[in-house]
Amino acid sequence: MLINNGVSAIIAVTSAIKNIDISRNPCYYISMKRLNPLNDFLFLKLMGEEGNEIQCLAFLNAVLGSKSKKPIKLIKILENKTFTAEVIGEKTSILDVRVETDKGEKINIEVQLKDFHNMARRTLFYWGHEFIRGISKGDDYIDLPNVITINIVNFDHIKLDDFHTCFHLWEDDHKDYQLTDALEIHFINMVKFKKLKVKDVEKNPLVRWLTFLDQDTPEEILKEVIQMDTAIGVANERLEFVSKDKEFLRAYEMREMAMSDLTTVVNTAVEKSKNESARNALIKGYSYEIIQDITGLDIETIKSLG
Repeated sequence: MLINNGVSAIIAVTSAIKNIDISRNPCYYISMKRLNPLNDFLFLKLMGEEGNEIQCLAFLNAVLGSKSKKPIKLIKILENKTFTAEVIGEKTSILDVRVETDKGEKINIEVQLKDFHNMARRTLFYWGHEFIRGISKGDDYIDLPNVITINIVNFDHIKLDDFHTCFHLWEDDHKDYQLTDALEIHFINMVKFKKLKVKDVEKNPLVRWLTFLDQDTPEEILKEVIQMDTAIGVANERLEFVSKDKEFLRAYEMREMAMSDLTTVVNTAVEKSKNESARNALIKGYSYEIIQDITGLDIETIKSLG
């Protein structure tokens, strides 16, 4: 089935968690809005805990299979998080999903919905951290595992049209010569995915998964993909289960607020930097139009800085 891109109206979260009657709200909604599966805490509860192997394996094969990789047959979920209020509420905490395959490959999945302008180096840092975990003192370098990182982002980082991109180590002048298969980095861009005019949920497993993970997927389409894919149905059951837990809902909302606070801090810093750059350009005599091109500020704001 081919479906047209549709986005349901976004209704703000206005009710306090303590006032939500879960028994009257079985479809995991807070104030009429579906919980966001790409809240990194909720995503981890869906994919990154023991017992989540069915949906996690299916999602990984959807991602890797779309790049013609051979299917993974078996995974072990590596749990390494203690979810205290401090961890969940800490703005810079990384709540990633870590997996080991039956072939010894390590896979790290990270959800990053806000652009902090450091994604390329950030993903290399966490790839490297996972890579060196695979060796102990005295071991042979040959024992280091292949590491795959999968980044689900909600901003334009890769300047290509594809919503799913994958990177390896290739020789500059011989594009088909790979130095090593130890490194593999995926980016899944939800902004580009949402803009697709047509989404083939029937034939493309990754499209089905991203449709499920998109918080704004219309309810009727959401029901279709849940019924169409057994593993997505399992993930949805898990989502329903954790969403009936009041302690989980408090933690979910705490994580949402922490990410919102971090976004505000970053945006404020960026705006301050733009204003300072505009002031310096005004002192040097640049025109309003040139300063606008450089900073992205509107003309009235630039004039007010003079």
